[in-house]
Amino acid sequence: MNNLKKYRLVCTLTFGDIYGQIIIWLIVIFLSLASALALWSTARQIFALATVGLIVVLSLPFLLFAFVTTLLNHIELNPVETSTEPAESSSRTAPNSNPAQAAS
Repeated sequence: MNNLKKYRLVCTLTFGDIYGQIIIWLIVIFLSLASALALWSTARQIFALATVGLIVVLSLPFLLFAFVTTLLNHIELNPVETSTEPAESSSRTAPNSNPAQAAS
């Protein structure tokens, strides 16, 4: 039980890591809007709106998967170096005092 190590969580994700994903998703959104404009007429307005909704709904899970996997790839757990001697300030007790013990 005394061999437990402390770890430091470090996230190295930068905007440049997800920049390409954002650009691709924006292209998908603009293409869906272009297809909606191509389908737009007085008789097919519902098809145009359905096309935009379908493309956005189907592309959103892939976008979230890409973001989450990119984030998880940039999380690091680094072990923290601890000294072998206990720190005096954290384990300092008053002189001539006994620690509390449970009565049985």
